[in-house]
Amino acid sequence: MTRPPLIATARPRSAWLVGAAIVMLALNLRVAVGSVGVVLDPLRADLGMSATVAGVLTTLPVLCFAVFGATTARVVRALGLDRTAAALLLVSGAGLALRPLVDAPIPFLALTVVSLAGCAIGNVALPALAKEHFPDRLPLISSLYGAALMGGATLGSVLTVPIADTFGDWRIGLGAWAVLALAALLPWVPLALRDGRAGRLDRPRGPTLARLARSPLAWACAVFFGLQSAQAYAQFGWFPAILIDAGLDSGQAGLAQGLVPAVGIPVTLLLPTLIRRTADRPVLPWFFAIVTASGWLGVLLAPASAPFLWAALLGLGGTAFTWVLTMFGRRTASAGGTAGLSAFAQSVGYLVAGLGPFGTGLLHDLTGAWDVPVIVLMVAALLLGPVGMLVARDRLLEDELDGS
Repeated sequence: MTRPPLIATARPRSAWLVGAAIVMLALNLRVAVGSVGVVLDPLRADLGMSATVAGVLTTLPVLCFAVFGATTARVVRALGLDRTAAALLLVSGAGLALRPLVDAPIPFLALTVVSLAGCAIGNVALPALAKEHFPDRLPLISSLYGAALMGGATLGSVLTVPIADTFGDWRIGLGAWAVLALAALLPWVPLALRDGRAGRLDRPRGPTLARLARSPLAWACAVFFGLQSAQAYAQFGWFPAILIDAGLDSGQAGLAQGLVPAVGIPVTLLLPTLIRRTADRPVLPWFFAIVTASGWLGVLLAPASAPFLWAALLGLGGTAFTWVLTMFGRRTASAGGTAGLSAFAQSVGYLVAGLGPFGTGLLHDLTGAWDVPVIVLMVAALLLGPVGMLVARDRLLEDELDGS
């Protein structure tokens, strides 16, 4: 099998800057999501937002990640990867800064879409940026930005309320995250403007979405990404409610929910070693499948007995997110191929992901209990194993497309 050539890599003197810029970019891609839910009650009261509109607001991340993520390859071809990173931070930061200033639900929703559009493009661009700048260090840089993604979600959830309480206004709690976007933008400005191929960043022309739709590898990546995202969003939306219905108080349920991403951060940082030791064997996807299913089995049989253990197991399984992002780079020969595969897998995957929280709530309403939805989530988690086997196979997307 043809191995990818070493493409433009960050010069040694600037490697630290590029790596820091990628991590800072990742840190910003979840704060727009994690910061809203914790101030939703005062936000709704001030804006006169109905429950229906609030439901739309909480569904926007998955929809925006699917729709705008599909446009990333075109944006990258037009601007180049570095300039895309700078532009998306500018757009996302503008949405974060402006949405707390409005006084009606529709403008707030519109500016949330603006912010999430930047985040959606960043989700897709991250694996391509890692491939472009660090082709021989993909597991390492992927683990760092994966941990930053989880950290950003945690920061948005944990710090928004204290900031709002300090200044006595939920608007400041939300708007403060525009400062983080500005801080992340600063290192991308010289990267986008610097001379030379590594700085100019060619406009990689990856395969089109229509061509990718004929690739078994692309579909395997999309299904795996969708399955793990459906698990994550079902956990975000319903795990605390399941624990509360089982007899835990809201404080305990909140701590258990916070443990899920917290467990994932150190395990994500270990991924380079784990990927190196397992090579292309499907050990990791089966590990993700088994620990996630085990977490749901514990929730099914004894939710109130060891909720922090079940949360830890679900958090370990959540490391599948960073693993599949790493695979986008390992299964492609160029940054353009990585961008195309990332766009296809995330666009399709986030549409599948929406079924996680929606289907869980629907099954609960239909059955009046949590047993059936938890069993479905457990079975869906086990599918990560066989689908992950297809992703882990040692081959390149470009070779597959050329042979089709």
